[in-house]
Amino acid sequence: MNCIILGASGLVGQQLLLQALGNPRVDRVVAPTRTALNAHPKLLNPVIDFADLPTDADWWHADVVLCALGTTMKLAGSPERFFEIDHDYVLKAARAAKEAGVQRFIYNSSLGAASNASSFYLRVKGQIELDLEELGFASFGIVRPSFLDGGPRRERRPGESVAIFLAKLLAPIIPKKYRAVSTSKVAKMMWQLALQNQAGKQIAESGAIYDF
Repeated sequence: MNCIILGASGLVGQQLLLQALGNPRVDRVVAPTRTALNAHPKLLNPVIDFADLPTDADWWHADVVLCALGTTMKLAGSPERFFEIDHDYVLKAARAAKEAGVQRFIYNSSLGAASNASSFYLRVKGQIELDLEELGFASFGIVRPSFLDGGPRRERRPGESVAIFLAKLLAPIIPKKYRAVSTSKVAKMMWQLALQNQAGKQIAESGAIYDF
């Protein structure tokens, strides 16, 4: 199997990459990033600018795309920039993959994603879910994790850190869908959807990821 991982330098993306490189069913991994990753015999790592995506590159030919591409409002700096990265970059990459013949696409979204959500973040996630579905992949998987527990980030997120701490402390009394989930489990769920290759759309909500 040949796969493409988008967002391989992020917390979930790093786990997707690690699991792919260690999976004997995966023959080649293409992970386009802005900065170079550590070399591996199975890894092709095009260093690119997502704003100027090479949509006609040969490496778009693959069996499945796993997408964990995204940013935060703090890093983006503005709602417009956030939308560009979490929606436009993702959609442009998905279109390039579809035009190259990819029929499986797995997307890391968020708990509560909906195009009519009150939160701008969740509206963007909900809108990209709809737009990805319209591309018509034969198999389209979505995971919607709650708070991500994956170790220290490059940028400080004090609010999220407190939320994760409280989620762990109060886990026995918090509904499963609201509990913090490990990035490793999120990646494993994405890989399960990819390998199952079921026709149509499948959604894995945070409670199912927590139990995985």
